[in-house]
Amino acid sequence: MRDIPGIEPRGETPQRVVAVTNLREFFRDNLHGALERQHLAVEDQTEHYVVNLLTLFARSDALYEQSPEGPRLKPLVVMLAEALEARSTGDRNRGLQRLGDVSLFVAGFFAHSFARKLIDVDYHIAMGGRAYQTLADALGRGRSPALAQVFAELAEKFQPLVDTLNEVSESSHRHTDEDVLRLYELWLKTGSRRSYRILRRLGVNPAPSARTPQ
Repeated sequence: MRDIPGIEPRGETPQRVVAVTNLREFFRDNLHGALERQHLAVEDQTEHYVVNLLTLFARSDALYEQSPEGPRLKPLVVMLAEALEARSTGDRNRGLQRLGDVSLFVAGFFAHSFARKLIDVDYHIAMGGRAYQTLADALGRGRSPALAQVFAELAEKFQPLVDTLNEVSESSHRHTDEDVLRLYELWLKTGSRRSYRILRRLGVNPAPSARTPQ
């Protein structure tokens, strides 16, 4: 798995470090280009939100939470339970936002690492999309209609955005045979159009009948 600026996956040897002078501009330019190549249109506020998210989580201390065992990510189901059991509306909304943000970032940048885990990328897509939609519904009933629209779009376009972040992460990646199998698995589970296009470019023709509707 490739590294991204400022973050190192735990337990893995870094392969490449990108030297940039302005991290926010790096993510803004790369995300905008990836959105165009994916033919995915999002509102300016949504694109700005994702750029801020990538810039924030490029710092490992913002992504991981401290525990007695060291930095770790809470299981998504624990994050959901904590959000739903929060004592205040504000804490509940922040918990749902954290769940959506972490799900989007991890699914977008670490999709290939899921091949070695029991929980796969489709689980993160489902959990993150639902968290954002629940948050959008809550904010839409309050005094934050503009922010509600951002989260609603993130929920609606969660999977295509994961594809877009995959491209930001893997823009210079050379696919091995193992990667081809993983791309095929991602296409089967999520219907990723990006994975489908890469497979076709690599000479693999996925059969539509192989996919089971989610």
